[in-house]
Amino acid sequence: MQLNVEKSKAQMRRGILEFCILSIIEQEEMYPSDIIKTLKKANLLVVEGTMYPLLTRLKKAGLLKYRWVESRSGPPRKYYQLTEKGKAFKEELQKTWNELVQAVHSTTKNLHEL
Repeated sequence: MQLNVEKSKAQMRRGILEFCILSIIEQEEMYPSDIIKTLKKANLLVVEGTMYPLLTRLKKAGLLKYRWVESRSGPPRKYYQLTEKGKAFKEELQKTWNELVQAVHSTTKNLHEL
């Protein structure tokens, strides 16, 4: 059986994408293309075809809301922001992330010391 590192890396990125998006939007309301740019700066490459369904799912779950803003160059734009439920959910993800990072660091550190 051949291992596919790229596939594993992609699965890891998908697993943390929701957390990253909520963290970005928590800072300030954002337009989807600005979210994508922020993720790209952090080396998390995301395409619009992934972003929009994820934002729709998070909105349907009550974690995000949006408002329409008129654009000087084209149609109105949706700017997303966290709801109170979204803030609480993001905080839980933050706790889980911190625990996971600590556990992985501890596990891999211990393995290298053996």
